[in-house]
Amino acid sequence: MADIGEQFLNLDLPNEINKAIFDLGYERPTPIQQQALPHALNGEDIIGQAQTGTGKTAAFLISIFTYELENPPTEDRKPGTPFALIIAPTRELVIQIKKDADALAIYTDIKTLALVGGIDYEKQKNKLNRKVDLVIATPGRLLDFSRSGTIDLSRVEILVIDEADRMLSMGFIPDVKSIIAKTPHRRQRQTQLFSATYTTDIRRLASQWTLDPIKIDIAPEKIAVETVEQRAFLVAEDDKFQLLINVIEHYEMSRVLIFVNRRDTARELHGKITKDGFVCGLLAGDVPQRKRIRTLEKFRAGDTRILVATDVAGRGIHIDNISHVINYNLPEDPEDYVHRIGRTGRAGSEGISISLVCETDAFSLPGIEELLGNKLNCEQPPDKLLLPV
Repeated sequence: MADIGEQFLNLDLPNEINKAIFDLGYERPTPIQQQALPHALNGEDIIGQAQTGTGKTAAFLISIFTYELENPPTEDRKPGTPFALIIAPTRELVIQIKKDADALAIYTDIKTLALVGGIDYEKQKNKLNRKVDLVIATPGRLLDFSRSGTIDLSRVEILVIDEADRMLSMGFIPDVKSIIAKTPHRRQRQTQLFSATYTTDIRRLASQWTLDPIKIDIAPEKIAVETVEQRAFLVAEDDKFQLLINVIEHYEMSRVLIFVNRRDTARELHGKITKDGFVCGLLAGDVPQRKRIRTLEKFRAGDTRILVATDVAGRGIHIDNISHVINYNLPEDPEDYVHRIGRTGRAGSEGISISLVCETDAFSLPGIEELLGNKLNCEQPPDKLLLPV
């Protein structure tokens, strides 16, 4: 197993996990994995300030599966009684974590289950009538099953709260509090909380839910600057679409994710790109859940090379080998800029982000540059990129 890298070997993980790590091509732990795993494997509580794309999902999944393999239950678990629970804010993120979990647990008998809204309630209920070890869920659907007695959270030994800041901004904290109240006391469980930002509100919640936690901070500006080449073109609003099409063609983008600020903009842009003859997917909050999942799978498989997304829908996108991220609009919240460009340059690989900056977008620049700690290099696009094809 020397091929998986000495740093992973030093963690003394179970062979089943090492084999999966080898299959997935993980050569060395990312910074969040290096810092979190030794403490998580030791049973300590974790507060991790880290963006998506840093490898944090693998960090908490590896610790969960290692615990289960090294501390197998002495008797069979009752149906619907997981030992580990992961709460995440969006359906897409839950489904992605489930996919990562299945890949890491492939050589084990650990049973995982995703619970999300927008997908058949009865099918999920039937799955809870069988043995389940790890549940990954959005707060609303999980609370429904908990209140009906379909799932029993009293045996949870490891609790992970992922993207706590997004949970807060989406209004899920009351549901999360109700869920956590149904798990054992924090002294009787391990808690890992991850958040891109560490505000006063997040700090207060973390103090309620964790016990003597280890605080790990992976700075967002470091992630953005080190692994993503950031470019920005100054352009008039009326010229944006032509520039977008030419940029996609000129740079031979193999897999490009385009972010916009609003659902109506996403639909309009998707329609125009499709009309221009490109195969393009759409990921927005008003797209039915099943269609969103199919769209993501086509993008992941390479059947669709262009995907238009809003911030809330796009936050659940965890796909390797996205070559380019394009900001068709700059986000109003600087944190969203970092989340967006973090979809490329994931876990140490290199990526390129291109922002199309018009007069309106210019108002968002100062906040983004302050968060990044440096100026964005804004340039005039070459004339050929503004001409109709």
